[in-house]
Amino acid sequence: MHASTDIGYPNPAMVMIPSGEFKMGAGPEDKFANHTELPSVKIRVREFAIGSFAVTVGEYRAFQPDHAPEDHEHLPVVHVSWNEACQFCEWLSAKSGKNYRLPTEAEWEFACRAGTTTPFHTGHQLSIQDANYFYSESGLRVGPGSRVEVGSYPPNCWGIHEAHGNVSEWCADSWHPSHEGASLNGLRRESNENPMRVIRGGSWDYLPRLLRSSWRDGVPAGNSRDNLGFRIAYSLSSKP
Repeated sequence: MHASTDIGYPNPAMVMIPSGEFKMGAGPEDKFANHTELPSVKIRVREFAIGSFAVTVGEYRAFQPDHAPEDHEHLPVVHVSWNEACQFCEWLSAKSGKNYRLPTEAEWEFACRAGTTTPFHTGHQLSIQDANYFYSESGLRVGPGSRVEVGSYPPNCWGIHEAHGNVSEWCADSWHPSHEGASLNGLRRESNENPMRVIRGGSWDYLPRLLRSSWRDGVPAGNSRDNLGFRIAYSLSSKP
């Protein structure tokens, strides 16, 4: 897989991800897998670009100048609902001429995994040098207990930073309680009956098991949290 970056505001650092196939969901060796991460589904993802970093406070302030005045500009932005994240994408699209959006959850997991099939892109284990999380699996406090600036941890091999931990991230899809019926082409999955949206990645106040590549949860679209931000994406072509 080849990835390149495109840097320069109002075009944030993006990683270009060519088309590819992968299995979305937890693998059979993952002892922390739950029913929301199953069944494992083979997905064909079209080429797209995704943010190398989560959107920062400074970037979001260009859209909402009074947002979180006490926060450092290089922290990942939080206290942003799914609706507000979509509004930011619309604003950035108008400023830049590119069609920014939230990534689908298939795109998000594909980019997070970066060609791996293990629970984390680092393998079967995640160390405190790899990601920002609060407690170890044995219950010991090991993390800083707060967000840290984007780029504080090494990227995966496709150039994506903090896919595991720091802040959870909104995805475009409606929440479904399993991967049964998932879109096999990686497109956004919608539901008129469910107002919740998918979040991925886990955050600074989680255990490592909740930072796995396959971990997912649902949050109402109008909610905002101190551990939930977002990453942006855009399509590169309409080719399958």
